[in-house]
Amino acid sequence: MTHGLRTRCRASGRPHTRLLLAPLLLLAPCPALAQGGTAPALPDADAPLDAMPDIGLDWPDMDQPDNVAPLVPDPADQAGAPAEDFDTAPTDLAEAVAAFADAGEERRYTVNLTGLDGIADTTFRQRFDELSVLHQGEDKAANLAQINRRIAEDRELLDRLLRAKGYYAARVRGNVAAPAPGSDRLAVTFIITPGTRYLLSSVDVTGLAETGEREAKLRAAFPPKVGDPVDADAIIAGQGQLETALAENGFPFAKVDEPEVRIDHEERKGDLDIIVAPGGYRRFGAIRMDDERLFDAHHVQEIARFDPDDTYMASDVEDLRRAIVATGLVSSVSLTPRDAGDGEHVDLDVDVRPAPLRTIAGELGYGTGEGYRAEVSWQHRNLFPPEGAVTVRGVVGTQEQTASFTYRRNNFHRRDNVLTGLLSVSNIRRDAYDARTITLAGALERQTNILFQKNWVWRVGAELIASDEADAFSGGARRTFLIGAVPLSLTYDGSDDLLNPTKGFRLGGRISPELSFQNKTFGYTKVQLDGSAYQPVGERVVVAARARFGTILGSTVDQIAPSRRFYAGGGASVRGYGYQAIGPRYGEDDDPVGGKSLAEFSLEGRIRFGNFGVVPFVDAGNISTSFLPRFRDLRVGAGMGVRYYSNFGPIRVDVGTPLNPQAGDPKIAVYVSLGQAF
Repeated sequence: MTHGLRTRCRASGRPHTRLLLAPLLLLAPCPALAQGGTAPALPDADAPLDAMPDIGLDWPDMDQPDNVAPLVPDPADQAGAPAEDFDTAPTDLAEAVAAFADAGEERRYTVNLTGLDGIADTTFRQRFDELSVLHQGEDKAANLAQINRRIAEDRELLDRLLRAKGYYAARVRGNVAAPAPGSDRLAVTFIITPGTRYLLSSVDVTGLAETGEREAKLRAAFPPKVGDPVDADAIIAGQGQLETALAENGFPFAKVDEPEVRIDHEERKGDLDIIVAPGGYRRFGAIRMDDERLFDAHHVQEIARFDPDDTYMASDVEDLRRAIVATGLVSSVSLTPRDAGDGEHVDLDVDVRPAPLRTIAGELGYGTGEGYRAEVSWQHRNLFPPEGAVTVRGVVGTQEQTASFTYRRNNFHRRDNVLTGLLSVSNIRRDAYDARTITLAGALERQTNILFQKNWVWRVGAELIASDEADAFSGGARRTFLIGAVPLSLTYDGSDDLLNPTKGFRLGGRISPELSFQNKTFGYTKVQLDGSAYQPVGERVVVAARARFGTILGSTVDQIAPSRRFYAGGGASVRGYGYQAIGPRYGEDDDPVGGKSLAEFSLEGRIRFGNFGVVPFVDAGNISTSFLPRFRDLRVGAGMGVRYYSNFGPIRVDVGTPLNPQAGDPKIAVYVSLGQAF
């Protein structure tokens, strides 16, 4: 919404005038502009400025000949401002420059503002720089008449900017001087005497009495008060804050008129009036949809963070709109509040346009420890409405062949609850083991996401696994395992960003009681703890640290299925080492066998330069066949990474090398992925 400000001026001997003023917030980029609107195109340096809504009064002396520089304002033209505020001794621009320039000579120049100390903030100077015709032509030679004309236009601009800050009696003079020693540019200087800053003598917000018990809270949302400067920015910002407060406190149909300021030049004060039509207090009513092919109104209500009869809040409506977009099922959505007709509730009309629901994807690649692989998948994101997605996936590679069917139901009876089911058949050959596996699994989890990063997330699952496996312990002989598991996890995320954290910490735990049958039935429990911390050091550097500990309670390593043991090494573990390569090795081929306990540590410095960054890192870790990890056998890797910070998260490339390698470890390993390492 474009806000405006009306002013009326009261001065002896002058009729009252009323002007519609558009805020100078729209003249240059500033925080308020981020809510919408587009900055106007800059005027041509040698063309007069377009008629621009004023922040104060239109002066009768603005229509001047192009070759006259308005160096000193005429006090009689200051719309009632006292004449004693102005120096009436005129300065002849032609005389000031006649000593070094002919009328037709073209010279470049510099522009300086003086007298604004303590007055001009960053926004003031940014607006002047953006709109100044002198600045636009600063790097081009101009003759005296052109410079004269630009001075006149910039003087008007400075008048408006000063009045926007409450300086209605300001004096603005411009002159041109010979180049400074060592420079070939003329010096254009504006000498500004702000004068007295006008203050608000009254602030009247009319209409809030109709809001009843909420009046005090809403009145406090409009900050301008008696004694404050007549500052257009502050007044317009207050108008926006009042509109937001009304929409956040049960008034979806509220209207806030443009503020009106009556200026009294004799008293150097202004009276501020603003009229509010609240439109009646409302609570949320029903959600209504005409098109329910994707999902129905009941499902939308489950996604919403409000319930019927809750106080209407515009932020809740916007949150719901974003959540519907995040389903990936719609290409556009609009939510429109409608009066329910009972004088108490407001219904929401939800209008959605379906997006393409099917996706076919393919991938070719090679990974150290994983070999060459080709993957293809087909997905329908709403095969079982609402939000019941099905994915069929196949992998063919030198070390892996997999076929899987996944069902995923997003927003399952609650926002961000996810129900999943998986049926998978795979044949995987790694250095550590060879496994042919059938998996049937399901889980209910509370997920975090970029739209709403949560502090607490959890997962409750169940798995049934039939696997025929071989490893170094079995001497190549295959063993069949039947496994039932109930994995549970809980994580606290106190970081500031999901993909690129710069401060805070994360702490998570996972426990998985498992029952295994292989010749005999035995049980064990896998436990894993993960923690990471992020500490900024200056504006460009973040120090990040991570630790992971794991143990398997019960049974022995050789009894546990190789695919269920702990492993370390690789891009998400200890960089510099191959995938699953760290830990005890066994057999003629010296193959890794995994273990019962795990310890990993990482330390890195994330140094950012704009959209790019470098990350030196040190990782360490070990796998042990005992109940507790042996820290004296830690394997250490170090290296350097590069980051590109895209709109959807950092893309990382890490190059690491092992500092105390085992036989067969590579000298260098490269890892590429999306997101930070931890």
